[in-house]
Amino acid sequence: MRGRNDSGHSKRPVVLCCVMIVCLCLLFLYFSGSNGQAGTTAFEYGTKFSRSLGWGSDDGEDGSEESIFGTGDADDVKPKSFPVCDDRHSELIPCLDRNLIYQMRLKLDLNLMEHYERHCPPPERRFNCLIPPPHGYKVRIKWPKSRDVVWKANIPHTHLAKEKSDQNWMVEAGEKIKFPGGGTHFHHGADKYISNIANMLNFKDNNINNEGMLRTVLDVGCGVASFGGYLLSSNVIAMSLAPNDVHQNQIQFALERGIPAYLGVLGTKRLPYPSRSFELAHCSRCRIDWLQRDGILLLELDRLLRPGGYFAYSSPEAYAQDEEDLRIWKEMSALVERMCWKIAEKRNQTVIWVKPLNNDCYKRRAHGTKPPLCKSGDDPDSVWGVPMEACITPYPEQMHRDGGTGLAPWPARLTTPPPRLADLYVTADTFEKDTEMWQQRVENYWSLLGPKVKPDAIRNIMDMKANFGSFAAALKEKDVWVMNVVPHDGPSTLKIIYDRGLIGSNHDWCEAFSTYPRTYDLLHAWAVFSDLDKRGCSAEDLLLEMDRILRPTGFVIVRDKSTIIEFIKKYLHALHWEAITVVDAEPSPESEENEMILIIRKKLWLPEAGSHVSST
Repeated sequence: MRGRNDSGHSKRPVVLCCVMIVCLCLLFLYFSGSNGQAGTTAFEYGTKFSRSLGWGSDDGEDGSEESIFGTGDADDVKPKSFPVCDDRHSELIPCLDRNLIYQMRLKLDLNLMEHYERHCPPPERRFNCLIPPPHGYKVRIKWPKSRDVVWKANIPHTHLAKEKSDQNWMVEAGEKIKFPGGGTHFHHGADKYISNIANMLNFKDNNINNEGMLRTVLDVGCGVASFGGYLLSSNVIAMSLAPNDVHQNQIQFALERGIPAYLGVLGTKRLPYPSRSFELAHCSRCRIDWLQRDGILLLELDRLLRPGGYFAYSSPEAYAQDEEDLRIWKEMSALVERMCWKIAEKRNQTVIWVKPLNNDCYKRRAHGTKPPLCKSGDDPDSVWGVPMEACITPYPEQMHRDGGTGLAPWPARLTTPPPRLADLYVTADTFEKDTEMWQQRVENYWSLLGPKVKPDAIRNIMDMKANFGSFAAALKEKDVWVMNVVPHDGPSTLKIIYDRGLIGSNHDWCEAFSTYPRTYDLLHAWAVFSDLDKRGCSAEDLLLEMDRILRPTGFVIVRDKSTIIEFIKKYLHALHWEAITVVDAEPSPESEENEMILIIRKKLWLPEAGSHVSST
């Protein structure tokens, strides 16, 4: 017995040692990023460096009050480099990644398009690597030429050219891809189609802008966004919307062309735009079942349309005579009638409905009519992650009495205080001072950028914290467009931005933005990192996200506290960015301490060589 006991004791250290070795091996495999996925050795999952510094929390409730940016001391720890993602991730959209949906075994309803909605990776599954450009990437073709032609190497996908060859969407032409301006329902060009819509509505000179009264458009299922691209010449701006579906890269093509666009879908969640944002909604053969779920998708368009707004619908149901199309047309006509829409005009392939100017029709409907009016406590401007509802959004009492929005025509509306300022308890004087202040700031930005910016080098701009949109308003005379981003948890200023005739989206910068890599020429980050500090999200993740969506040779303007500027400067080499200039900003009434301005340029680099390519 004694011998057996001694033998058992001698085996225990061996067993413990084996267990420890197995555990260490498992930990090594986990942190090497394999996760059962082939080919992941070229990148890392998660923000391990961030978590090692205590940045990994998304809720900011770890009890620590220390800033994630430290003290600005030059001796603080800094990374030497980031790994480069595999080439197959050159078009990664983290929150619209189908591989993630598959790996996490998310149970989604495909019939409701939930698989095309945002599903962001948890912190431990985020990519901590630089997204490489595709092989042969070239500095983009400048606007306005880019509306009609782009480099094939930048978006090496030609399946749409073959699939839509009979519809004139796009055509291969050697090293380039050309866009003749066609579409499923406008084979002869978007310009003629747009003119026809204006003619149907009896607009003067067949001009779609209706003497400045029609400015903002939502194009649902936009394809490669030729409709939105041709609207721009009429001083009309469209938010071109499409999912990352079987027609992959359509939004990527739109943004490469220099046309405003956003990856989104009419599924189960509200679109990230406030109520009454658009004068016109458009759907040309967008393959949407508008009758599903008691008309919930059509009611989402109703929420987004202004009083007297239009819905232009080009589809077989509007003109075909077969039994199924006639059934759909009959049911859809009954639905929009109960919604108080009227037919403005119906001609050939297109019908245009118009929304009422006030609540009178809603009040006359019989009791129990469906769809019902939304409950009085419903906030139609609350959109981030908010489920759609199958109800009609009535107008506020003031808008009902006015019988419209009270907006000035474009371009006067850009600087005229809109009536909805009162919703935010903001005075016209505050609005005008904000407009003037940002005019001066933008002039200063451009004087600092001047030596480095070639003509037409900047087209797609994102203002990452847009407030009232005055940064974008100050750029009116430049041939650019701005995606105005408003934090989802702040004041509902996005409706003011749309009332000014600009466009934008709500967003949470603790997550990735819904766009392809390399889609913006300039990012403006005013106090974005300061806000991130308060929420406890990862600053490293945000820098990598900014690098993802910024085009090679593009610019970043950071306006923030000096400690944050010093923090970002430590990452420039790791991100292949270069500082253009750092200056003290003029005193700011919004900031508790003086701000600094850091202007950065992203280099064009080749991942296979680990070197930089000249941007000239």
